[in-house]
Amino acid sequence: MAGVLNRRTFLGSAVLGATAAAVSRRVVAQTSPRVVVVGGGFGGATCARELRRSGFDVTLVEASQIYTACPFSNAVIAGLRPIEDQQFKLDAVGREGVDIVRQQATRVDSQARHVVLADGSTLAYDRLVLSPGIDIRFDGLPGYDEAASATLPHAWKAGEQTTLLRRQIEAMDDGGTVIIAAPANPFRCPPGPYERASLIAYYLKTRKPRSKILILDAKDTFSKQSLFQAAWQELYPGMIEWVSLSLGGKVIEVDAKSRTLITDFDRHTGDVVNVIPPQRAGAIAQAAGVADRSGWCPIDPVTFESRLQPNIHVIGDAAIAGGMPKSAFSANAQGKVCAAAVTSLLRGQTPAAPKLINTCYSLVAPEYGISVAGVYHPVNGVLADVEGAGGVSPAKAPPSFREQEAAYAEAWFRTITTEVFG
Repeated sequence: MAGVLNRRTFLGSAVLGATAAAVSRRVVAQTSPRVVVVGGGFGGATCARELRRSGFDVTLVEASQIYTACPFSNAVIAGLRPIEDQQFKLDAVGREGVDIVRQQATRVDSQARHVVLADGSTLAYDRLVLSPGIDIRFDGLPGYDEAASATLPHAWKAGEQTTLLRRQIEAMDDGGTVIIAAPANPFRCPPGPYERASLIAYYLKTRKPRSKILILDAKDTFSKQSLFQAAWQELYPGMIEWVSLSLGGKVIEVDAKSRTLITDFDRHTGDVVNVIPPQRAGAIAQAAGVADRSGWCPIDPVTFESRLQPNIHVIGDAAIAGGMPKSAFSANAQGKVCAAAVTSLLRGQTPAAPKLINTCYSLVAPEYGISVAGVYHPVNGVLADVEGAGGVSPAKAPPSFREQEAAYAEAWFRTITTEVFG
């Protein structure tokens, strides 16, 4: 923070007192550009901290007192960790000098450059960063609305839905069927439905071994497919059935009362039904006018500035990030790149073209991990893979290697949550 006024020093000074504190705030407001960040998850909290470290006056808008992380939430569903291990606060972000506003952002006036909050108050900005995550498209699958999610949980926003699905699986009789409906791309965490099936299978194998899992998929391929399917054959033979799009796997309607999923060719009734419906960028992105007809937000791949609204940047799951998947690792990386770009823009400099990394770990069992990694850079206006820079876990690896990757996954989660929230 060298080279900028330190508000805490003024506030803490017994000599200068309240008058000097007021002067300090007035001077900072005059000399430091104002940046507002909406969303306190892996992308938003990271971006806010980085911008504050660059000396800017930063306000982070996040209504929730507790942030519940999605990575590793499938392990909660399988009974391998408590939900409390997924929950984090923003206290450390505040201690770095970021002003945290505990309200919902409801609207953005891009002409006046201010964010409207739920109580009607406004926050002015020179640059705005939106990291709103996803919203479930309850209008995207006939028969599946918010009321239906109380019976057929999506559990794609970690928290109450996670524990609801966990309780349903615990209550299911041995010999029951768990159905998972996986959506078409794009959606948050592409390998997530298949990790979820794997860890539920682990639980069922050890507690209810006569049970089955059916995955109804709106796609013909999925992330880390060959690795998942080889692991299912090895660890859970005959327990998991995957039905692809071309074989009639796409769910076109839901009957929540009877726990039935309807496809073009069949009706499937389950004892526990996990519907992962279509998604879109969080509500504030729609309200700000930065989402296109797809429901997602087109961005410049160098700065993450919206292609639809000037001076507004979008990061994380909400952004159309080309080849870069929607993941916590991606959001964290994008938060850093966006902060660097905003810093350059506010200082009248040209942002450098970035290279971004994503690594995604998935657990097939507590001591069986697989991973995929990629490196991305701007090409022709989108983020594209750097050829030869990424890769996946080897197809044939000894148990010690899979165990090591599971340990890496745990270490990654501890590291990233400490960096973002600690």
